Parts: sequence; structure tokens; C-alpha cells
Amino acid sequence: MQPRVRIGTSGWSYDDWVGPFYPSGTSKGEYLAHYASRFDTVEVDSTFHRSPSPSMVQNWARRTPDDFAFALKVPRTITHDKVVVDCGEEMEGLLAALGPLEGRLRCLLLQFGYFNRAAFGSARPFFERLEAFLGTFSRRVPLACEIRNKNWLTADYFELLRAHNVAAALVEHAWLPPIGRLIEQFDVVTGPFSYVRLIGDRQGIEKITRVWDRTVVDRSADLSRVADAVRRLAERVPVYVLVNNHYAGHGPQTCRDLRAVYDS
Repeated sequence: MQPRVRIGTSGWSYDDWVGPFYPSGTSKGEYLAHYASRFDTVEVDSTFHRSPSPSMVQNWARRTPDDFAFALKVPRTITHDKVVVDCGEEMEGLLAALGPLEGRLRCLLLQFGYFNRAAFGSARPFFERLEAFLGTFSRRVPLACEIRNKNWLTADYFELLRAHNVAAALVEHAWLPPIGRLIEQFDVVTGPFSYVRLIGDRQGIEKITRVWDRTVVDRSADLSRVADAVRRLAERVPVYVLVNNHYAGHGPQTCRDLRAVYDS
């Protein structure tokens, strides 16, 4: 039976984790196998910058168990440069490269940046563009979608995703509304699972540290609130929760803290 709630980190290739998470002396090539012995899901951040090679993907598959769950960011060429226009070739190339992951690949994340008025005068032109893309996308891999314009998080947005069975990525971010508030305002379950991302305040935490080996921001109250929201989502669909180092300082510890609160 698949777990109802999976909690993991965004990425695993952090040398700062050697000592507090990876045993001293762990080589880079051993990071993923050790990570997969402790957590059952991960968000691959590196694919945002470029599509992975088939050999890289084969290596990920070899180092993880069959029931491990990968979520991968779609390359920025698609989401930022082309903004999902004329990107069929890039999407097909990505899907072809990901073949070796087979059942481990659970989700592709469309992470869009913040759009100013020079890019889109309002939400509607972006929604129309997104709908055109979703209407032609192959259904071989489930999608999640994240937008960073808080005023675009409307009933129309969630209904657009629901029409295409795409999960709304719910994000704890410095300039976005808390996910609990969104759950109160809208029906945010738009696909076969829910996708929650804990990002936090990147600029704020980098004023404190740029070494990701320990918790430096007390998120206790926030994690209690997030756990309540995740419980509500999990009553309806499976939930993936992915945690960034920038949320509190050390992704693995935040995962453990959230799991402890969720299970209590």
C-alpha cells in the first residue's frame, strides 16, 4: 500500500549535509542511495536548469528502490524562456530521457516565475496560454503547476487545472498566501494528488546563512499549521510534501520535524 503522505526534500546533492545527514566520508555518488534509505520521495531541482542525460536517469533508478517517488522540475527553457509555447520538442526530449525511472516518476512540476505586467497584463492571457499547453500535453506523466503571482490564485486558476487533471502546487513562500488560507478559500484539489512545497524566504535566510547543515529559523508554528493543512488534503488524495533548505536551513531536519508534528 502506497503511503498517503510522502515527505522529502528538494534535491539531495548538498555537501553541507555530510555530517548532519550523510555519514562522514560519504561520496557524492553515494548521496542518493543513502537519501533513499531515509526518505521515500524527492524533488529533482537540477532538471530545472537542463534535461538530464539518459545515463544520469539510469543511475537514479539504480540507486533507489522500486517504490521510491521522483518529482522533477520541468526545464526552465519550457517554463521561463518559452513560457509553454512551441516547446513540444523539449517536452518529448525530457520524457524520453526519463524512461528508465518507469514507475518511480510520479510527477513533473511546471514551476513558473513571477510575471510582471510587461510579460502578461493580467492573468487571463497566461491562463489561455497554459490551457493551450495542457490541452496538447501527453498524459504519460502527471503534472503539477506552480505560479508565483498571488493575485492569480483564483477559482478560475484552480478550475483550469482541474479540467486537465493537473495538481495545483501549494507553496509556503514569503510572498504567497499560506496554504491553509487557500484551502479555506478554494477547492485546491485539482488532480490525482496534492503537491505541497515549503520554500520560505530565500533572501531572508541567506542573510543568516548560506551553509545548509542545521536549522536556523524556528518554523515550529508554521509546521503545525502546514501539518493541519496536509491532514485535510490527505483525507481526499495522496500528498507529496517537498522541503527546500531555504525554508528553515536544513531540509532533512525540516522533513523530520514535519513528520513528527503530522504523526502526533
